[in-house]
Amino acid sequence: MLVPLNWLKDYVDLPANPAELVERLTLAGLEAGGVQVFGMPVPEGLRVKTGDAGLPWPRDQVVVAKVLEITKHPDADKLKVVKLDYGAAEPKNVITGAPNIAPGQSGMKVVLGLRGTRYFYTDKNGKKSVFILELKDLRGIPNDAMCMSNFELGIADDHDGIIILDDNDPAPGTPLVDVLGEIVVDLDVLPNMARCLAILGVAREVAALTGTTAREPDLTFPTAADSIDGKVKVEIADPKLCPRYSATIIRNITVGQSPRWMRARLHYAGMRPINNAVDVTNYVMLEYGQPLHAFDYDALVKRAGGKAPTIIVRPAKAGEKLKTLDGQDRELSPDNLVIADTAGPIALAGVMGGAETEVNEATKTILIESASFDFVSVRKTARQFTLFSEASTRFSRGVHPEVVLPAARRAAQLFHRHAGGEVLAGVVDNYPAPVAPQVIDLNKTEIGRLLGFDLPDDMVEGVLTALQFKVEPTLWGWKVTTPQTRLDIQSGPADLIEELARVSGYDRLPETRLALELPANYGNRSLELEDAVRQLLADAGLQEAITYSLTGVAEEAKLVPGAPADPKDAPSYVSLLNPISPERAVMRRTLLPGILAVAASNLKSEPGVAMFEIGFVYLPEPGEKLPREPRRLALVLSGQRTEAAWNDARGTSPALYDFYDLKGVLDGLAADLHLPSVRFESAKDVPHLHPGRAARVFVGDTEVGTFGELHPKVAAGLIKEHKIAERPFLAAELDLDALIAAVPARFAYRAISPFPPVTRDIAVVVGDDVPAEKVLTEVKAAGAELLEDVRLFDVYRGDSIPAGTKSLAYALTYRVADRELSVKEVDKAHQKIEGRLRHVLKAQIRGKDGV
Repeated sequence: MLVPLNWLKDYVDLPANPAELVERLTLAGLEAGGVQVFGMPVPEGLRVKTGDAGLPWPRDQVVVAKVLEITKHPDADKLKVVKLDYGAAEPKNVITGAPNIAPGQSGMKVVLGLRGTRYFYTDKNGKKSVFILELKDLRGIPNDAMCMSNFELGIADDHDGIIILDDNDPAPGTPLVDVLGEIVVDLDVLPNMARCLAILGVAREVAALTGTTAREPDLTFPTAADSIDGKVKVEIADPKLCPRYSATIIRNITVGQSPRWMRARLHYAGMRPINNAVDVTNYVMLEYGQPLHAFDYDALVKRAGGKAPTIIVRPAKAGEKLKTLDGQDRELSPDNLVIADTAGPIALAGVMGGAETEVNEATKTILIESASFDFVSVRKTARQFTLFSEASTRFSRGVHPEVVLPAARRAAQLFHRHAGGEVLAGVVDNYPAPVAPQVIDLNKTEIGRLLGFDLPDDMVEGVLTALQFKVEPTLWGWKVTTPQTRLDIQSGPADLIEELARVSGYDRLPETRLALELPANYGNRSLELEDAVRQLLADAGLQEAITYSLTGVAEEAKLVPGAPADPKDAPSYVSLLNPISPERAVMRRTLLPGILAVAASNLKSEPGVAMFEIGFVYLPEPGEKLPREPRRLALVLSGQRTEAAWNDARGTSPALYDFYDLKGVLDGLAADLHLPSVRFESAKDVPHLHPGRAARVFVGDTEVGTFGELHPKVAAGLIKEHKIAERPFLAAELDLDALIAAVPARFAYRAISPFPPVTRDIAVVVGDDVPAEKVLTEVKAAGAELLEDVRLFDVYRGDSIPAGTKSLAYALTYRVADRELSVKEVDKAHQKIEGRLRHVLKAQIRGKDGV
C-alpha cells in the first residue's frame, strides 16, 4: 500500500519527522518496504533506497508559472512559444512541443523548470537518464527553461504532456515543492491488517500509535429533488456471497479530467489517472478500502427495455458469457459471482466490470455500486481469470459491510464536486443480514496470563479507545465492542491482547522469566541423523539448496526424454485446487528438477557447483486421502572441480566434475555414517541418467537410490534453458529414510596395528562386462583374515590383452594387529586371492597366466 503522507495528513496529525512515523508503523506490524521522496530533501533519519530519493526540485528553479500567451514557433510546426509569468519582474518565453497545449490558449498554470534544473530524459538508447537544463538554441530561438511533465520531474512514467495545474493553485513563482512535494511510504500490509489497505485505516493506526485522534471525511453534499425510489432495484440471491449491495444514481455528470490534486495523489499511490469517472472510484477505494464500480445507468435502462433496471447479485449460470472491460470474452461457471440484470451478467463481482455498461465520455448518468462480497468467491474468480487488481486484492482479504455506505456517500460527494453531477436523493441499500458488532469480555488476569505481565488500566483503555473500540469497565476487566471496520478480531480476548501489545510497542515490552522450567530435552534420532548428513555433506564442500515443494508436471517431465508434459497424460500427482500459477500446480515427486535448475542458474556466474538438498517428496497412495511423504537426498555436481590457479600448466583448464567425484562423495558419506555393506551396481535403465554412466546404490540388499551423469538429452535441455556452456551434470537422488534406518546405533573402532604393512599389487584380466566392484568384493572375501585395504589404481585396455577384456590393477595392503606378517603368510594369502579370482570370475592374473 503506497501511502502519500500529505494525503494521510488530511485525517491525522503526523509526527514532525517522517522517520519516527515509519519506525512506529514498522514496530506495530505495518512494515515499510520502502520510502520514496518526490522533490523534497530527504528528512533526517529517513532510510531511502538508492533511486527512491528522486530528483530535488530547488525552490528557486522549479516553480509555478501562469501562461500569458501561446504562439506558434516560426520555424517548427510542432513547437510552440509559451510566454510565462513566473513571479519575476519580466515574463519568460519557453519553447515546448507539449501536445496538451495549443496556440491561442492562455491562463492555465504550469510547472516551469529554470536553467540548472536536473530532470529525467529518455536518451537515444531508450534509457532513462538525468540531464541538466542549459541554454540551447531551438530552431533559431534561445531557450533556457522548460515546461515540465510528470516524467521529467520523476512523478510518473507517462509522457502525455506537461503538467497543467488547477486554477486555484498557488500564485506564479511559488516553489513547486510546496505544491507537489511528497513523501510516499510503501507499507507491507499483512492479511490480518487488511483494514490498512486504505488511507483512513492507516490514519486510525497512526492516531492510536501517536496518541492523537483520527478525523473522518465530511460527507455532506446537496442532493437533487428527485429520489432514487423506483429507478433501480437490487436483489441478492445469496447473502453469504454478498452480504450488502448499495446503489446510488448521479445524473448530468461531465466526464473529463480530474482536479490536479486528485491526479497527483493517485500518481503517488501508484494508480494512473484516467478521467474523473474512473479516478473518483479509485480515489475512494484507496481512501476507504472499499472498491466501487460505476455503471452507465442509461445502458442499464436500455438493457431493461426502457424500464428501471434490476441489479441481481447471483452465481453465474453454466455457459453464460461476459465481455469484461479488458475486451476479453469470459466463459462463466456457477463458481463465479456476477452482477447481473434481467438480460444477463454485467460484471464479475469484486473483480472487473463488463464492457457493455462501461462509463465513457458520452455518459451522463451513472449508477455507483458499493458492495461487500465473499472474499473466497472473489479470490477464486480473480485467480481463475488471472484478473488481479487493487479491487480484487481488497475484496479477497475482506471488506466490512459497514464501510459500504460511507464510501458510496464519499464517491457521490466527489462526483458532485468534480464532475458536476446531481445526486438523486436516497440510496438503494440491500442489507439482508446486518453484521452485528462483536462484544468481547476482556479479563485483566487474561492479559497477564498471555503477555506474562500486567498492563495499567489506563493504558488498556487508551489503546483500545484510540483504535475505535468501545470500552466499558466491568468488575473483572472490560466489555469491549469492536469497531465496524474490523474483520480480523476472531479469537476474542487473544486478538484484543495482541492489539494492546502491538500498539504499545513490541520494543517496549518488559523482559520476564518463564514461570515454569523448560521440559527435559529428548533426542530425535531421525532428525539428528538428518542434521548429521547435512553437516557431513557441507564438510565435503557441498552447499545446501532449498527449493519449492510446488512444481509443474512439465518441469518433472524434463527429466524423462519424450515424457508427457500434460498432467492428463502423466502419472498421478498431488494437485492443488487453486494453484498460484501453472508452474506451481502440483507437489513434487522428486527433488532433482528444483536443484538442477538452481545449479544451472548458479553456473552462469560460478565455474563449478556442488550442491545437495534434503526435502520431502509427495507420492499419492491409491485409496488414501493423504500421500506418502518420504525424505529424499539429492546431490548435483557440475562444472570445474577446482578454480583456475596461477601454477596450472599452460594451456590447460581445471578438470571438470565427473562420475567418480560423485561416487567419492557417496563413498565418504557412507563411511562417515558407518553404513554396512554399501555397494554399487551399474544401471542402464534410469531414464534421466546416461545409460553407460549410471549406478544404483545398495545398503545390504536394499536399493536406496541412483546416481550418475545426466542423460545427454536432459542435460542439453537444461543447458539450453539456462543459456550456459556445455558441461556434464552429475546427479544423485537417495532415499534418506532408508539411509538413516541403516545407520547402526553403535559401531566399534579398530585399533591401529603397530606392525608394518606388507603391500602387493595384482593385475587381473577380466571380461569388459565385469564390474570392478565385483572383483573388489571377491578380493576382500578371499583375503578377509589378513587383508587390510584394497585400492584400484589402474584400468587398461589394449593390444597386449585379448579383445573384449580389461586389466584391473589393485594395490593390496596386508596387516594384522597382533604380529608382524611373514613373507610366507602373505604369499599364501595372495595365492588364495588369485585362486578365487580364477575360479569365481574366470580371471587371468597378468604375469602368471600367459597375459
